[in-house]
Amino acid sequence: MYNLVDHFINFLKVQKNFSDHTIEAYQKDLFEGIDFFSTVLNVCDEKLHPSQIDSRLFRNFLSHMQERNLQRSTIARRLAAWRTFFRFLYREGLVQTNPLLRMANPKQEKRLPKFLYQDEAKELVESPGNTPLGVRDRSLLELLYATGIRVSELVALDLYHLDLSRGYLRVWGKGSKERLVPIHDRAVAALKRYLTEARPKLAQPDCPAVFVNYKGSRLSDRGVRKLIDKYCQQLGLTKNISPHVIRHSFATHLLDNGADLRSVQELLGHVSLSTTQIYTHVTKQKLKKIYHLSHPRAKF
Repeated sequence: MYNLVDHFINFLKVQKNFSDHTIEAYQKDLFEGIDFFSTVLNVCDEKLHPSQIDSRLFRNFLSHMQERNLQRSTIARRLAAWRTFFRFLYREGLVQTNPLLRMANPKQEKRLPKFLYQDEAKELVESPGNTPLGVRDRSLLELLYATGIRVSELVALDLYHLDLSRGYLRVWGKGSKERLVPIHDRAVAALKRYLTEARPKLAQPDCPAVFVNYKGSRLSDRGVRKLIDKYCQQLGLTKNISPHVIRHSFATHLLDNGADLRSVQELLGHVSLSTTQIYTHVTKQKLKKIYHLSHPRAKF
């Protein structure tokens, strides 16, 4: 079974160009299932074959995860990993049937995205100082909030992806889908300052990355999260702020200020409009709060 998983993981890397994070999650989800199926069937992991896994056995796996009180999102992700795995095996002729073909995803809990208020976002973006690393951090935070790009897209930026004269950057999102993202003038100015004043002092000569760490090599996802944590602590922000929260804030503030949903979808790089629609719930809540605070008949 593990040889088949390795073959599948290689397929995701080479053919599908999945991110390292997604591949790691899929591999973990498949290994969790293999452990369960091997135990139930009383066979060693190496001798387990996908043809031994039927829909009834997989439902037992789902029940096992529910009994462990795993989040619905975790269960749905594991189901997606196994569904993709079996689809691959079926196409390769390694199994005759796909036991997950008609298995429905568990209903997801609808959670509203966390976001910063506009004054909090402004305070966070303007908090770095004037040292080379501070100038880097200012331009990085300006860019995150100006564009709403994912942290993986941010750290993957190379110098040739920037077109500051026209106010655009080229981004490769999920599934290596390319999109052009506009940048407002304030973010462009912050980037220009970083590229001329700070980056030459930080970057190694052969490093193509836009954002580099103190050693001069490409900044990592984790590095971005750590610097955001640092400035949030300095500002006393009690919210758990991640790069994705800044992305949520970008989308929410655009809608709050009159942007249409379709444009926000394009800017975020969402394939489906339904993914973007969650932000309308945030703005509706804000409108409801304003209404109850402002309407004279809404107060007792």
